[in-house]
Amino acid sequence: MTSLLICWVAFPLAVTAVSVGCALLLEQATGVRLPAGLLPAAGFAVLLVASHIATAWDATAELALPVVLALALAGIALSLPGRDRGIEWWAVAAGCAVYGFLAAPVVLSGDATFAGYIKLDDTATWLAMTDRLMEHGRDLNGLAPSSYEAALDVNLSIGYPVGAFPPLGIGAKLVGQDVAWVFQPYMALLAAYTGLALYVLASRVIDSRPLRALAATVASQPALLFAYSLWGGVKELAAAWAVALLAALLVPLFRERVSAYSVLPLAVTSAALLAVLSFGGIVWLAPVLIPAAIVLARVRDGKTAIAAGLVFVVVTAVLAAPTLLQAESFLEPAARSTLTRGTELGNLVEPLSRLQLAGIWPVGDFRFEPAHLAPTYILIALLLAAAVTGMWWAWRRRAWELLLYVIAAVGGALGISILGSPWVGAKALATGSPAILLAGMAGAAALAARGRRVEATTLAAVIAAGVVWSNALAYHEVNLAPRDRHQELEEIGKEIAGEGPILMTEYEPYGVRHFLRKGDPEGASELRRRPVLLRSGRQLEKLEAADVDELADASLLVYRTLVLRRSPVASRPPSIFSRVRSGRYYDVWQRAPGTERTVLQHLPLGYGPHASAPVQCESVKQLASLARAQGGRLAVATRPAPVRVGLAAPAGSQWRSDPAELGAVIPDGSARQAAELTVPAPTQYDVYVRGSFRGRLRVSVDGRRIASERHQLSHTGQYEPLGTVRLTAGRHKLDVDYETGLLHPGSGGPAPSLGPLFFAPRSAQQVERLSPARADSLCDRALDWVEAVTQ
Repeated sequence: MTSLLICWVAFPLAVTAVSVGCALLLEQATGVRLPAGLLPAAGFAVLLVASHIATAWDATAELALPVVLALALAGIALSLPGRDRGIEWWAVAAGCAVYGFLAAPVVLSGDATFAGYIKLDDTATWLAMTDRLMEHGRDLNGLAPSSYEAALDVNLSIGYPVGAFPPLGIGAKLVGQDVAWVFQPYMALLAAYTGLALYVLASRVIDSRPLRALAATVASQPALLFAYSLWGGVKELAAAWAVALLAALLVPLFRERVSAYSVLPLAVTSAALLAVLSFGGIVWLAPVLIPAAIVLARVRDGKTAIAAGLVFVVVTAVLAAPTLLQAESFLEPAARSTLTRGTELGNLVEPLSRLQLAGIWPVGDFRFEPAHLAPTYILIALLLAAAVTGMWWAWRRRAWELLLYVIAAVGGALGISILGSPWVGAKALATGSPAILLAGMAGAAALAARGRRVEATTLAAVIAAGVVWSNALAYHEVNLAPRDRHQELEEIGKEIAGEGPILMTEYEPYGVRHFLRKGDPEGASELRRRPVLLRSGRQLEKLEAADVDELADASLLVYRTLVLRRSPVASRPPSIFSRVRSGRYYDVWQRAPGTERTVLQHLPLGYGPHASAPVQCESVKQLASLARAQGGRLAVATRPAPVRVGLAAPAGSQWRSDPAELGAVIPDGSARQAAELTVPAPTQYDVYVRGSFRGRLRVSVDGRRIASERHQLSHTGQYEPLGTVRLTAGRHKLDVDYETGLLHPGSGGPAPSLGPLFFAPRSAQQVERLSPARADSLCDRALDWVEAVTQ
């Protein structure tokens, strides 16, 4: 609960307080009084640009937080004793409501974690870049070869835009949390700031403040943008905020007397958008700023307009200098092809429908069509009709800023989706998707203004219901990262910093790209600098995992530290490794520096459930001969076999047997199963289940509850620890109860494979050292492995 409060309450309050201070400084510099509801959103632009400039170079990276705090304090100090300014409470309500809706998929799980786990690993890269930027900027000098270094090099070497990440690092430092735990609150906060901008944009077309707050709340969480927030789409949320803010900042320019310096907020926001999207931000800037310049020239004198234009160009160029200096690399043919190639789908299944720009798309996974297409199309048609009415209403009321926003957002999204790759087009659709919803809600307000309140209320309710329906399905299928497991990696990373290189044999990008970064970690199936080969000579593909005995000796022994996922069927690492830490999910093994040549030959006797196997006399005699020639010994590892209990599909249930794994099921619904468990010896047993599960899994032995877990996800082939139980030798009754249909986030969606269960005796894996002369005593013994070692 404490971590939830710090991440989801203290974090947004701290970032917002700093942003408001920066906004006050912006007001002092321009002489333009910003709308009260816009202060946090506008000040955040200052925070983003300042931290982006500071983190562009190693020499200034660690000054980012002090610089931002100094700007905020200066703004507060210069604004004292203060002007009479009320709080726009309905704007605050809108921002808080948006934040709450985007927080729900994580907060209602009870853990301060992040979404999108397994579906997309980009978040691991975002965390890696945030880590590096806050400490050394874009500079990669001094980094040892590792998956962390490779992930940074792949992105930073091509000038990847990183403007969305420094504010995340600033906020994490303000509340003393790892960036992983505030990543999801950060995206929710970006959506809330978008809501504040939309509230201001709607001020001329929606007179009722409560209805305006409702419009901003609904428009700030369109289905596609909400879905991207559950996939780590931080750039899409940052871009949506910047585009909306850019248009909202036109409000004081069109309504008040201005000077040449009144365009400074626009310049800062433009630099922020370029920092987030690099040159791609121009696509969103031009449709807003060029018509705005024309309107400004008509409503103000030409001399002021020209001076303001010059100030804007110069200030934007200066503030965007780090972005512009990197843009050339990002325009290289290799990088450009990813942005424009028509076959580049990224993590999409197929190109998205452009109808998703409307903001209503009721499906759990935005990459697919809704199951109910007819009502979806009806809702979208009603929304588009309302949006046309809203645009007409904005024209009637001369709400130029709203018109420019909708034209820029919709035009930019459609243009990029047509000219860019499907992958980039999907991002553009998400960025522009608040616009049609806001216009639609303005259309409902137009009906109300003309006395048709029943129709207006019905229309607004239908639009809101379409958005809620869409997002409820996404909430139901969200993939949440396992907080406890990643927190254990965070602790391990702190304990073994500098004790690398480190190897992880499972696919866990958050480990090797973020939590273990101080130990030069590599993943056997991740981005890597060293060849990690299997004994067959093959390298693991992405998402694959391996037992340590499957890895070639030369590939394994170069690593000083192994961070291995606990498993009931895992082999013990070679004898030169000693276990220095044992947790619920991970064991940490280390060898002394310089001992990699101690192992002359390692003979594995099996993998997985059959890791122990009888050794053949001929093989062990060959090892003995090798050890004798080097004056060495034999090392032998034994491991007690776990008791395996398969799961089956109960009659009448929605469970299906998994054809890919004996004793595993696909639990498409709630069911109970009883089985018999026979254990050979009275001892303590660690209980594991292979696979993942979304619903509530309860396991009992002889009526004693040993596990009650919910929503535990892993990549294929891993084992989830369920608990520990002491059993007597003989038979026991095992009960498995699985419950779906819960209201918790992530309780729906495709069911992953589950089973079998394993009961592993809690006895240490023993290593015995023998003289080569005793090799015959090992013949036909069931062993984990045998080694010839030099000592």
